Amino acid sequence: MTALSYSAAFITFFSVVGPPKVLLAFAGLAQTHGMGELRRIAVISSAAAILVGLVTGIAAPWLLDLFHISTPALQLAGGVIFFIYAVGLVLGMHLGTEGPGDDAPDLVSGVRQLLMPFIVSPLAMTAVLIEAAARDSWSWRSTVVGAYVTVIVLDLLCVVLLAPILRRTHHATIELLGRLLGLLLAAVGVDLVLDGLAALGVPVERLTH
Repeated sequence: MTALSYSAAFITFFSVVGPPKVLLAFAGLAQTHGMGELRRIAVISSAAAILVGLVTGIAAPWLLDLFHISTPALQLAGGVIFFIYAVGLVLGMHLGTEGPGDDAPDLVSGVRQLLMPFIVSPLAMTAVLIEAAARDSWSWRSTVVGAYVTVIVLDLLCVVLLAPILRRTHHATIELLGRLLGLLLAAVGVDLVLDGLAALGVPVERLTH
């Protein structure tokens, strides 16, 4: 596990599922869940995210072969899904969740709200599959998985340490930050689609001018 490869993978996962994005999702839950409940949700959802990342990273080549998926197709699908989710944030729509106003303050509903943005984040899973399938070796896949797990653990630590601050954050502030983040994530989704098109030989230079 070389330092350079690990660092590159870590930066990739930090940008798609790191604390800046995860804390926003937990800030919404903090408005309806107590401190103890919020920490339990963080532990359970982080454990689930690690399990999903482990399975996806280790089995990436076989998953792509099993479903006959090419890397460009994966980039296009992930980009479209992520763009739709990001547009929902911009418009104030909580796609894949019950919405902060309808959420019952219990453990199950809290974890369910984190399925799309955290546990099975479309862009994170796309990044894991693409990075893990880039080289056909166990050492490289273990590097990718190790970097992903490190980011998830960092997310968990940030949530646990910043839980009191998250509870005091005003709902309007959370909505504003969510819409700003959605705009940035929409751009990331478009960029991922363009990468997929470029890999298929589409002259994306013309599309960006």
